[in-house]
Amino acid sequence: MRFMAVLAAFVFSTGLAWGAANAEKKTPSPAQKAQQEKMKTCNAEAGKQELKGDERKKFMSACLKAKPAQTVETTNTQQEK
Repeated sequence: MRFMAVLAAFVFSTGLAWGAANAEKKTPSPAQKAQQEKMKTCNAEAGKQELKGDERKKFMSACLKAKPAQTVETTNTQQEK
């Protein structure tokens, strides 16, 4: 009986360690990378403006919701189609 308890504990702890090791190796998707970069940019801008408290929260929310500006190359007018 004691052997079974030790074996179960070993299998459980090995599984947790393996899961943690695999979680560290996962690379973010392109969308996640873009969001991380956007967060860095917005955070840096809020720091430059020395925003605090509710003002910072409002700024960060608006900044993160803002869509990136389209470049001329990616904009297609109806006539170009």
